Amino acid sequence: MRENLENLVSVVVVNWNRRQLLRACLESVRAQSGVNLEIIVVDNGSGDGSLDMIEQEFSGGPGPLVRTIANPDNRGFCAANNQGIAVARGEWVALLNNDAEAEPGWLAGLLAAANGRPETGMVACKILVYEDPTRIDKAGHLIYLDGQNRGRGTGQTDRGQFDRVEEVLWPDGCAALYRRSMLEQIGGFDEDFFAYADDAELGMRARIAGWRCIYTPHAVVRHHRGSTLGLLSMRRLILIERNRVLFAVKLFPWSLLWINAGYLLARICAGLWAGMRGQGEVSRFRGLNGKLRIAAALVMGNLLALPLLPRMLRKRLALKPLRRLTSRQVRRLLIENRISLRDLMEQAN
Repeated sequence: MRENLENLVSVVVVNWNRRQLLRACLESVRAQSGVNLEIIVVDNGSGDGSLDMIEQEFSGGPGPLVRTIANPDNRGFCAANNQGIAVARGEWVALLNNDAEAEPGWLAGLLAAANGRPETGMVACKILVYEDPTRIDKAGHLIYLDGQNRGRGTGQTDRGQFDRVEEVLWPDGCAALYRRSMLEQIGGFDEDFFAYADDAELGMRARIAGWRCIYTPHAVVRHHRGSTLGLLSMRRLILIERNRVLFAVKLFPWSLLWINAGYLLARICAGLWAGMRGQGEVSRFRGLNGKLRIAAALVMGNLLALPLLPRMLRKRLALKPLRRLTSRQVRRLLIENRISLRDLMEQAN
């Protein structure tokens, strides 16, 4: 019997030692209505029985079966997603974090937003904070001009301010839909990023290649924020800072890259001021010791970026055949979708 692959959506879930969260995530995917889908879990060497749980609970019964790829160790978010994308059979690929749960109409809402828009390569959804679904986690993305990206609306109370279908910069990799033909054209995630800012890099690369991103409020997920490494993790802070540098060097127009250090200095000073008033990311790190940890992460992130800069410059040059936007158009796109320094500092990522 021939399998029906028409309008198939491949849902890729990357997992690392989050069995309980993964169970709830997969149950929410199985509950999707009105969509032909397949589910692929890429496990990054979990030692908590995640794969056994999938075998016992998701290898039969109602709903699509779950296919698994078992890595012997943690290959990172980027490489694992690329593995899932490589075996996906759908004309659309949806990503969903293992710490997120989708409402039943999530996939149908994403597809409805993309329908009739052939220039749309990405669809962003409304992501709410799991513990308090009245608060926005992300509704698409914004950018600060040193390369730090932030969710649109992060931390705001959901009052309907993001309840219209509209173009945004790119989707959050926690929950997003990508057109397969776009991924085949521009490539998947840059595995040098490992994790964090990877969705920004892929999204910006797609925008430079001429693809657009649509946001829809009719596709909703709830997200346990910071559950992978933890909000206070030094490794998380280092990766965010390292990848900010790599992202800017690879994709920013030179007119913004030359003044990157000025924007970085402004962000650091504003962050310290916000932290003194108990606001933003810095406020989470208590006392002098906490502030020193942030400073160490900033320094370490920049130092770790240095040896990768020649590779990023080579990748920048390799993107030339894909470019559809001029440097001036890229600059305008970033400026039009920038987050203000004040909003950036008052948010807690």
